[in-house]
Amino acid sequence: SNGNSAVSLTQIADKAMSEQSNILDTIKTKLVQAATDTTSDQGREAIGKDVSKLLDQLNNIASQTNYNGTTLLQGASAGAAASSLTFQMGETDADTIKTTAGVQANVAGLTLSGLKASADAGFTSAGSARSLMKNVDSAINTLNGWRADFGSTQNQLESAIRNQMTQQTNIKSAESVIRDVDYAQESANFNKQNIISQAGTYAMSQANSIQQNVLRLLQ
Repeated sequence: SNGNSAVSLTQIADKAMSEQSNILDTIKTKLVQAATDTTSDQGREAIGKDVSKLLDQLNNIASQTNYNGTTLLQGASAGAAASSLTFQMGETDADTIKTTAGVQANVAGLTLSGLKASADAGFTSAGSARSLMKNVDSAINTLNGWRADFGSTQNQLESAIRNQMTQQTNIKSAESVIRDVDYAQESANFNKQNIISQAGTYAMSQANSIQQNVLRLLQ
């Protein structure tokens, strides 16, 4: 049960970061549009507004993604990274699986504060937009790294679940050998004892018959 809950948690985090990845891809596309001189100043200003809104949504996803109240993509505040989470996967204190600490999938954590400020002000030139493209590339790489960490944790959890299920099956099988009756053997023993019992009853009846015959002769 712990393992399945933990898998659900990692899936929630992965789906949220997948949407954030889509946002960053869209921002990169818009920066490419703003970085060419065929785009007017008014067009770059409009693109800046779009980028600003997309970054706001990036922050919203980071703050809202949680499992039972525990935020997964940032800490308790936007300026803090998420702590490592520990999942109990066995009967001893050493049987645990942990997530990677340090996830902060928001504008601050992805080092996109400069992009946000430029977008809020409106991109002033193609060159200013072009200079910010590498920041988005870096953010995409960082986000992909965190997604890979969650994916690795999910694989580890699923492997632990399969192992637990195998152990459970083996324990039940061993218990069955100890507790359950071997019906074939017990049926054979029953028949054997029944035959012996019937033979004994017959012998006793014959003995009683002989005694009765002797008594008749004596009378």
